[in-house]
Amino acid sequence: MKEIEPIAFFRSPLTSKFGIPRQSGLAHNLVGRIVFEKKYQREEALRGLEDFDYLWLIWGFSANPSSNEIKFTVRPPRLGGNKRLGVFATRAPFRPNGLGLSSVLIKQITESEIEVIGADLMDGTPIYDIKPYIPYVDSHPEAKGGFTDKKEWQKLSVYIPDEIAAKFGVEELSALKEVLAQDPRPQYQHNPERVYIMPFGGKEVFFRVSEGLLNVIRVRS
Repeated sequence: MKEIEPIAFFRSPLTSKFGIPRQSGLAHNLVGRIVFEKKYQREEALRGLEDFDYLWLIWGFSANPSSNEIKFTVRPPRLGGNKRLGVFATRAPFRPNGLGLSSVLIKQITESEIEVIGADLMDGTPIYDIKPYIPYVDSHPEAKGGFTDKKEWQKLSVYIPDEIAAKFGVEELSALKEVLAQDPRPQYQHNPERVYIMPFGGKEVFFRVSEGLLNVIRVRS
């Protein structure tokens, strides 16, 4: 079997694992770019893609530490990080082959890159394949969602002071608020005095969380 290689790399304002949305499609203003490797920058490879709205991305968890250990059970954040389920019953990032699957909205297509919305990928993630999302076979709104049906993800309220908000563009600020509302903290951490730092768009965002409210207290370039 041929060894797989990246066809592209993802570019995102999220430059670390901390803050990445836990699923694709949760941050509706988060824009990223699929930048193709030189040999795949060919117009004919994308011919017809403009007729689709969404893509499936097959990509690699490149930021995970390498290990020969297979994790057969994991702790989903949605269950508070204190209950174990089988790895194949979750979308945990520690997979036997380190592959991820995400559905993203197409914003713009050029010969060398595709601009997309709503990806749950960090900057520099390798993309191994791209396929069009086809609603009549890929959408199953009546399907059961396992533990995700029983445990709703609780979003945070987000407060960003005006003087800090002014450091971001309008679209960038909307994306930042969406990412923060998803609560990027590990689910076992609840210290209201703890200050967290999340890289975003070339800046470091400092925040605290208390009683469901996330307060941005500082931004550093």
